[in-house]
Amino acid sequence: MLKDKRPVIETERLMLVRCTNDILEALFEGEDSLSKHLDITIPSQWTEFGDLAFRWTYDQLQLPGAKGEWFSYLPILKDGSILVGSCGYKGAPKDGIVEIGYEVATEYRNRGLACEIAAALITNALSHEEVVCIQAHTLAEENASVAVLRKNGMMQTASLNDPEDGDIWQWKICRQPDII
Repeated sequence: MLKDKRPVIETERLMLVRCTNDILEALFEGEDSLSKHLDITIPSQWTEFGDLAFRWTYDQLQLPGAKGEWFSYLPILKDGSILVGSCGYKGAPKDGIVEIGYEVATEYRNRGLACEIAAALITNALSHEEVVCIQAHTLAEENASVAVLRKNGMMQTASLNDPEDGDIWQWKICRQPDII
């Protein structure tokens, strides 16, 4: 599968490979370069968000003291070594809170992969003492992401207005339920 040992979060069906500088540089060179670098298959339209989040991650990794485990990951299906989306954290914990995000390539949706990715990110975050709560945001409507977060025990905690996305819902799960 992978050519060398990479920092990963492993689930039953997936390996969430942490994006390091060399992986991000291969990604920026194009899908063929990333495919060869990780020895994986990359489906068309594996990301709807493009490389904006990856460029942000790359910039963050250049900062002194950056902790790579709190940024982007590539979820790779073990069966077939196939990249099925992107996921990760939106930075290191602040005041005990870390935010997760994820996407699954269109052709791999409705297989429980988003639930598996979110569960892995939540479990991994809670394995760090400094993390008290995990949060996520969705559009303010019933959709697949809302279902994923509910299945993972997250609760809607706020309705907000985001300057870019409009009305959104905030979701949280905490070590101690009374913190929410």
